Amino acid sequence: MSAEPASQPQAFSPRVILILVIVGVVSLAGLAVLSAYAPDLRGGQDGRAHALSKSAVGYAGAPIFMKAAGAPVVVSRIRPSQPADSVVILTPEMGLSPKELQAYPKGALTLIVLPKWLAAPDPIRRGFVRKVGVMPGDRGLTALLASYAPKTEVTYRKGRSRPVLRGADGPFADVPAMRTGEIDSLATIGGQGWTPLLVDDQGRAVLVRSTKTPSIWVLAEPDLLNNQGLASRDTARAALSILQTARGERSLLFDVTLNGYERGRGLGRLMLEPPWLAATLIAVAAGLLMGLHALARFGQPRRRGRAFALGARALVDNSADLIRAARKEHELAPAYAALTRAAVTRGAGGHVAEEGWLDELAARRGVSSPAELAAEADAAANRDDLLAVARKLHEWRGEMTRERR
Repeated sequence: MSAEPASQPQAFSPRVILILVIVGVVSLAGLAVLSAYAPDLRGGQDGRAHALSKSAVGYAGAPIFMKAAGAPVVVSRIRPSQPADSVVILTPEMGLSPKELQAYPKGALTLIVLPKWLAAPDPIRRGFVRKVGVMPGDRGLTALLASYAPKTEVTYRKGRSRPVLRGADGPFADVPAMRTGEIDSLATIGGQGWTPLLVDDQGRAVLVRSTKTPSIWVLAEPDLLNNQGLASRDTARAALSILQTARGERSLLFDVTLNGYERGRGLGRLMLEPPWLAATLIAVAAGLLMGLHALARFGQPRRRGRAFALGARALVDNSADLIRAARKEHELAPAYAALTRAAVTRGAGGHVAEEGWLDELAARRGVSSPAELAAEADAAANRDDLLAVARKLHEWRGEMTRERR
């Protein structure tokens, strides 16, 4: 006696397939949301020189320091359209396009802090950097600042020093001398088109403004504002004096869009925020309902018919379509009246040739005679007349044969 073969297990369980689909949909939705908000989720701990970086060459300490001093401060990830009431502080990096710097909306006063240090990320501590050296003096600054001055030259003092900064012109003319902390390779700036505002103890300019555009200031020594500089109390006092003199009663705006941290307004983010969030949720709900509808069949499947029907019914349907296309339906009224009269005669037990008998029966029933109905059928001129005659013939047949009783 042979044993029955064991049933083979299914290759994929429906439950497993459903779970995989759900996981895939949720993962795709999460990826879309993270892609839309990626710029906002970047914390800025990349060791570069910008106002979100907490590395030695970063400027994250300056906004915190100035807020503690009572100044209104904003670290902006959006390019302001009209920053006329703010002092804008830009920290461009090497490789920035001159057109991009020039296109940035300028404030009532714009302070450009030049890059100085070549630094590499620390492989052990995230967010820290290791000093490689200073940037070369000729690094394309003339091209970068060409719209503000014809020529720009940056030089570095050898070794470490504790310079004393004095006001040379403008709002710093009456500012007392400022002694800074220890600064390695002090950077100074010069060139045609620049007016010194702060000079060191050797008379070289550390802070200048454009002769062509006085609202543009350039700080050659970033150690006066970056995190490693603010670690010194004397340097922090000098930084406070510089920023307070620059801002007056205005607010400070530290920009990070030039460093790649601009908060975008792409289509994905637009669809995930009001008022378009409602439309997105509706579309997602509609997609889920369509998916549920596709998982199961509702009702019996419809059998697919032939492209070309066969038989007498197809012939009748085609003939009817031709008559309908030619708008000749009303010409069938006399034939329909004759067909109805013959059906009534057979149903009432008479003979088609006995016309007088059918007229007498119609008189006894109190309905129209066959001749009257035939005349109305002959007078039909359109589709509406045909429908009216057909309705009257139907009622007449019911009365004559008592089919409705």
